Amino acid sequence: MSTWPVQDAKARFSELLEACMSEGPQLVTKRGAEAAVLVDISEWRRLREAARPSLKDLLLAPAARGDLQIPKRGVAKRRPLELS
Repeated sequence: MSTWPVQDAKARFSELLEACMSEGPQLVTKRGAEAAVLVDISEWRRLREAARPSLKDLLLAPAARGDLQIPKRGVAKRRPLELS
């Protein structure tokens, strides 16, 4: 993975983009600290899809995803049972 200072990344963005598409992810630094990574769109989609939990994982998770607010039963009277 190549490293680009933010000033170079701004000045030579099309070169940075070409390097990303041909060589792989490119790291951008700001004042010497890692700030961002430019990746190809297909790699981004693959990573995003891999990060999503499956329905099976959600259903088998030990903790609930949210609390359900179940209302209390009403006190309304039931209709009488009609015997035929």
